[in-house]
Amino acid sequence: MDMQIVAWLAAVLVFASFFMKTIVPLRSVAIVSNVVFIGYALLGLHHGIFDKVLPILVLHLALLPLNIIRLQEVRSTIRSIRAMQTESKPRDFLIPYMTRSTVAAGTFLFKRGDHADTVFLVVSGTIYLPDVSKRLVAGDMFGEVAIFSDHATRSTTAVCEDECELLRIKGEKVLELFYQDKTFAFQIARALSHYVVENTDMVAESKAESLNSRRSELV
Repeated sequence: MDMQIVAWLAAVLVFASFFMKTIVPLRSVAIVSNVVFIGYALLGLHHGIFDKVLPILVLHLALLPLNIIRLQEVRSTIRSIRAMQTESKPRDFLIPYMTRSTVAAGTFLFKRGDHADTVFLVVSGTIYLPDVSKRLVAGDMFGEVAIFSDHATRSTTAVCEDECELLRIKGEKVLELFYQDKTFAFQIARALSHYVVENTDMVAESKAESLNSRRSELV
């Protein structure tokens, strides 16, 4: 009778694991089911049917450490992501791979529609983006969005307003780091989401200004 109860409990736990939508609860329930199945197999030893439940024991003795390891990996990843939310930015990760250069005032770094093959970081000076009427100063990174776009083309023009000191890195290296390092990949994902939000707000403001201008003309 006790074996039947344990067997049903183990079966319910396995069934429940299939309803888990996220990996941490799934692994947690799987670990509990492994323990219960191991207990079920050990009860077989007491009831003299250990040879019949031996495969169950071997299976779950193998699955238990595997599920524990996978759960620890997931939790470690979650902790890393939470730490990244308040720590470094993509530029901090890229700086060791970047090269320094000085660019004269009036130099066009790229024009709208150009192929995007470089990411820049401003060390000193001012970069002007005429298509969006925006200025970039020391500490600003730019050019990374185009690297990850479908056609890798520049969406705006960038020109040095004065003599600028820049750090730069080739797009191929950025993509390599993106695929190799999950920390950097997460930072880029956050930077791109901020870019989308920023540009959405800019478009909304532009539409509001245009609407207000039309209203003023009508009045």
